[in-house]
Amino acid sequence: MKTMPLAGDARLAPLKDLRPGELLLHELYRSLQGESTYAGLPCVFVRTTACNLRCRWCDTPHAFNRGERYTRRDVFERVLAFDTPLVELTGGEPLLQPDVLPLMTELCDAGKTVLLETSGSLPVAEVDDRVHIILDLKCPDSGECDANLWENLDELEPTDELKFVIASRRDWDWALATVARHDLDRRFTVQVSAVFGAVELKDLAEWILESRRNVRLQLQAHKFIWDPKARGV
Repeated sequence: MKTMPLAGDARLAPLKDLRPGELLLHELYRSLQGESTYAGLPCVFVRTTACNLRCRWCDTPHAFNRGERYTRRDVFERVLAFDTPLVELTGGEPLLQPDVLPLMTELCDAGKTVLLETSGSLPVAEVDDRVHIILDLKCPDSGECDANLWENLDELEPTDELKFVIASRRDWDWALATVARHDLDRRFTVQVSAVFGAVELKDLAEWILESRRNVRLQLQAHKFIWDPKARGV
């Protein structure tokens, strides 16, 4: 099994002085959920700072380095203040910060529906069973395909979701082969998204129909409602 990235990794530099009980956040805001089976619902987004990957098409590179420190208690209280049932932990890569795990448990205890969007490059075994995991399997054109931690598939529940971000026909062929090899569309909800501006949605829709696999086209609704480069939405 792959291990956590070494502390000396320059990509993790923003986290080097983080103390127990603290979180480094890039954003904390309320908007409409744009993806997953929860798309369209009001949601509080807790976006953590730092990522161990560098996907070529990443649409949140601003979260790699910039952030503000909060105590875990402060983050918890700020989330509750929005009085919104749905909460998503995203990034960056949330699982790089140890206090994300107890925060998610505390939010579940408070009656929230908690989503975790993670790259799938770090173990999910310690994530509270009540958390709805959205695991993003990296396709070849991301440049991070080798980072996929395949053992995570055995840790997921049938209620969790898998996500493939498609930047080319090559990515689609790889995703389709991966779905078939691991029988993913019979085990989980599988979502496929087009890299915005790289793949035509009509083409992706046709590929899905041709495949006869039970996978779902995901539109990233927030990019159609607001400017695709807008933050805090």
